[in-house]
Amino acid sequence: MPTAAPSAASRIAVVTGASGGIGAATARRLAAAGYRVVLTARRKDRIEALAEEINAAGHSAAAYQLDVTDRAAVDEFALAFKTIGVLVNNAGGALGADPVATGDPADWRSMYETNVIGTLNLTQALLPKLDASGDGTIVVVSSTAGHGTYEGGAGYVAAKHGSHVLAETLRLEIVGRPVRVIEIAPGMVKTDEFALTRFGGDTDKAAKVYEGVAEPLTADDVADTITWAVTRPSHVNIDLLVVRPRAQASNTKVHREL
Repeated sequence: MPTAAPSAASRIAVVTGASGGIGAATARRLAAAGYRVVLTARRKDRIEALAEEINAAGHSAAAYQLDVTDRAAVDEFALAFKTIGVLVNNAGGALGADPVATGDPADWRSMYETNVIGTLNLTQALLPKLDASGDGTIVVVSSTAGHGTYEGGAGYVAAKHGSHVLAETLRLEIVGRPVRVIEIAPGMVKTDEFALTRFGGDTDKAAKVYEGVAEPLTADDVADTITWAVTRPSHVNIDLLVVRPRAQASNTKVHREL
């Protein structure tokens, strides 16, 4: 199926969490597909450097420092747009891998705020702009964690399940309006920061996540999937797309060559 070029009214794509990993890779892919990408993240230097890279490649990008959990800042950001075509809710992440009995409530709260409330904030603020485009798309980057539990993951599982049901419910609530709701749920993705952040900078623990796995997904694999879903003809909605590496059959079943 051919890739659909964005229309003039819908060519702006906002990507949250664009300072690295899946967000940065998605911004590059969408820019190459013809979108003017707006990069948001807390780390201003990273998104400014990425915007320069994308513009130097002959595409179009702008950087906007933003904390998705700050509703006042999100509302101010939304004022800059009359219409947008795509919102990629990618900002999120995991903290810790402790069991329920000893999990840190602060970590749980932080994950919920970023993964769920952050997605809610951007979606509420930009939904009228997506409507106004006449051809809008909301992408929620959840996780296979939102679709299946595993030991030591309850806090992250709860947050990503929240992302999943937010997308599922929103799709029901806005059916008939010119906005699609797509959920992309990646499995094991190896990026520079995800596992390292989860384990508080412990490089040994982070490395063990991917130990023996020949080819975990890359950020670009997921970005390719997101861009494919976004660029389907506007009457086609990819409700939910689960993407894993071949070596991963479930959250708890992974082939390791040790």
